[in-house]
Amino acid sequence: MERIAVISDIHGNIPALEAVLNDIEKRGIKEIYCLGDLAGKGPEPEKAVDMIREKCSVTVRGNWDDFIGNPTEDEAFVWQQQRLGEERIRYLNTLPFSYDFWMSGRLIRLFHASADSVFHRVRFTAPLEERLAMFDNTEATGKGEHTPDVVIYGDVHHAFIQGLKAKSLCNTGSVGNPLDMTQPSYMVLEGELHKRQPSSFSMSIVRVPYDVEFAIQVAIDEGLPADELAAYKKELRTARYRGLPDE
Repeated sequence: MERIAVISDIHGNIPALEAVLNDIEKRGIKEIYCLGDLAGKGPEPEKAVDMIREKCSVTVRGNWDDFIGNPTEDEAFVWQQQRLGEERIRYLNTLPFSYDFWMSGRLIRLFHASADSVFHRVRFTAPLEERLAMFDNTEATGKGEHTPDVVIYGDVHHAFIQGLKAKSLCNTGSVGNPLDMTQPSYMVLEGELHKRQPSSFSMSIVRVPYDVEFAIQVAIDEGLPADELAAYKKELRTARYRGLPDE
């Protein structure tokens, strides 16, 4: 039996990423897959890219990875671009849209947001028809012979596992910017990797505590632009999206 850790949405938060990677190492898991959004929001995007390139054998493209290098006059985006540099931005542009693999007789598909686009957001409360469409073979995923039995994605920063008509729709949640609770999350898959013969298989969501105030202090020390810093503080401390009013 092999185990795979699936992580997503790092967003330049290195203290959170280090906590998750340490937890993965303690469990003896060697294989790590990443579902994108390495940069953006947080203060150390260049370190996040370098660490993911070193640690992850599979990484797919997120929405931030897709647009982070676009021409812009937005202060926060320019700041991120300067930290990343041209070579890392080129790397982010080369990331594949999706990745399929077999495990214990199940075809598992990884992508960032949906089967159609890195910008199409699908929440766990979306209409059933929209959630079932996550299992479609599309132009973006490729017209394969099989449709996936398990879909794992990121993007919404809210971890869950749902059973949908004999299929499983899963979200890893976020490492660096969780918006369901203040602890980072990731998934662990256990089964027979690359085997099409059915056998026992499990999936679980793992939560990892870390020092939120230290992560905020890193953002201050690194000079994250003021407006972005205020939003970053709110999201890390409350696990509430910056666009929502304070209670």
